[in-house]
Amino acid sequence: MTGKALQGKVAVVAGGTRGAGRGIAIGLGEAGATVYVTGRSVRGQPSDMARPETIEETAELVTASGGVGIAVQTGQFS
Repeated sequence: MTGKALQGKVAVVAGGTRGAGRGIAIGLGEAGATVYVTGRSVRGQPSDMARPETIEETAELVTASGGVGIAVQTGQFS
């Protein structure tokens, strides 16, 4: 078999901005998946905890690892 194990597959990772969610998203990307990563922290809008990580950054890391990363902002409606 050639290619990556998850090539052509789609995954959704909730809470992918940092921590375990980010690690899972990157791992899925390494296996070739298209990964929709959701989170609240986006560029230009600092997180409530003043953390620097953003959901766009995670999507870029997924793409850099061999998958396709797609950032999806959540929590913008209250």
